[in-house]
Amino acid sequence: MVLKKTFLTWIKDFVFLKDFYIPSFKIASMRIILLFFLLFTTELAFAQISREEIIKASETQLRSSLIEFREYLSLPNNGNSPADIVLNLDWTQKALRERGFQTQILTGNGVPHLFAQGKMDPKKKTILVYMQVDGQAVDSSAWNQESPYIPELMEEIEGKWEPINWNFLDGKINLEWKIFARSASDSKGPTMAFFSALDILQQKGIEPSVNLKLILDFQEEISSPELAPLVSANKDLFHADGILILDGTRHFSNLPNLAFGARGIVTATIKVFGPSNNLHSGQYGNFAPNPAFQLSRLLAAMKDESGKVLIPGFYEGVSISEADFKAMSEIPEDNVEMAHEMGFAEAEKVGRNYQEALQFPSLNIRGLKSGWVGSEVRTLIPAEAVVEIDIRTVKETPNERQLALLQKFILEQGYYLIEGSEPTEEERKSYSKIASLKTRNGSEPFRAAMDSEFAFWLDRGMTHVFGDQYIKTRQTGGSQPMAPFINILGAPAVSVRIPNPDNNIHGPNENIRIGNFLEGIQTCLGILTQAF
Repeated sequence: MVLKKTFLTWIKDFVFLKDFYIPSFKIASMRIILLFFLLFTTELAFAQISREEIIKASETQLRSSLIEFREYLSLPNNGNSPADIVLNLDWTQKALRERGFQTQILTGNGVPHLFAQGKMDPKKKTILVYMQVDGQAVDSSAWNQESPYIPELMEEIEGKWEPINWNFLDGKINLEWKIFARSASDSKGPTMAFFSALDILQQKGIEPSVNLKLILDFQEEISSPELAPLVSANKDLFHADGILILDGTRHFSNLPNLAFGARGIVTATIKVFGPSNNLHSGQYGNFAPNPAFQLSRLLAAMKDESGKVLIPGFYEGVSISEADFKAMSEIPEDNVEMAHEMGFAEAEKVGRNYQEALQFPSLNIRGLKSGWVGSEVRTLIPAEAVVEIDIRTVKETPNERQLALLQKFILEQGYYLIEGSEPTEEERKSYSKIASLKTRNGSEPFRAAMDSEFAFWLDRGMTHVFGDQYIKTRQTGGSQPMAPFINILGAPAVSVRIPNPDNNIHGPNENIRIGNFLEGIQTCLGILTQAF
């Protein structure tokens, strides 16, 4: 319903007998009815706009949004680089000030974070919006363009993505075009979509239906190490009724998507030691133990052929009700089709379907190294073998517990774990299976209720724009640093998913589909114009 200001003014004038002279026919009753109408509709009038207006305004804004987005993507944004952080901090601070936000820099252990706040109305609920600014490190040589920080507008031609001139945006914009650059999807794209929605509201003279606080994170890709103490030290500043996360990829179907939870993450480096030096495989083969074989046996013992983790207690506490599974099964996806699309024959059997699999903790080998390969291969028994592991956790399987289970498992396989970086001479003589274990605790898992007032507000915004053509997922597989906000502030957090699922995040040729970017603007407009 769209309520015009002039209509509400007319009602007010009538209720309070301003310039109205009507014959007496139970006018008091009419005034009472209209007064109730006024009370219950005034709050709706300040923000709601029709779906048609949202679609038209977002399409009109699209070109200028993409031009500004191109500028934003051209800023290198490695969270380990102080210079990159400052570059992006300055840009985003200027962008928010131009949109009427007050900003302040919050520093934790020398790392800046940007906090911004819009106009505050005590009668409105307050939403804290989390935005990720940094991106994964890049290997420019692996990208199909000059640089990941020189954004390319591309069109698919005969199965290959080819660059096209940015001037093409002056004509009819093809929603299947993509923009390739680091952080196009993860997560400058969602941030820019939100900024564009604010621009549209400002142009129309419409106030958001909620008070807005924003926190911009410049080290999400290294698990936001300073965020928790920062939130703890500024609880009143961050206070909110709900947290909106502008980060994360859509479901495989590419339907607009709300995700009500995320898995946590911990990482581990296991190094298995062999001889003190690399040895000639001809001279010492069949005599000196090869640490690559030792590590292979250790890793093979961690998982069975169906993909289930064999570390005792790894899944303990996780329980999926039939009601939960039924809700997951209603999400449009086909396991076989998804597997074939991703290039393998058969999925692992941790869950009965993809959604259920995401409700369990996972164990992944993300890198292996021992000796040399390719053109540098050598006939040597390597001195050591190294594996990098990540473990995704869920609420029922806390990070610290999973790391403890991993360590216990390694010890039970007969390994002696050293304290330093290299075994001592005495340790080498005393133990046949020697390893080191270095771990790092990252983001904690979280999950929000799908039937809260906050959830219903988001649902109204999504339905207003997309009808029933959007999905709600209980938990996403990735990780987000929301636990400090949830645990310290006691507020629920939900992720609005905008980027296309084939976006290559964290790897070469990261991209965002323009159609997704446009729907991101529409999503933000739909949510920000619903009464909460």
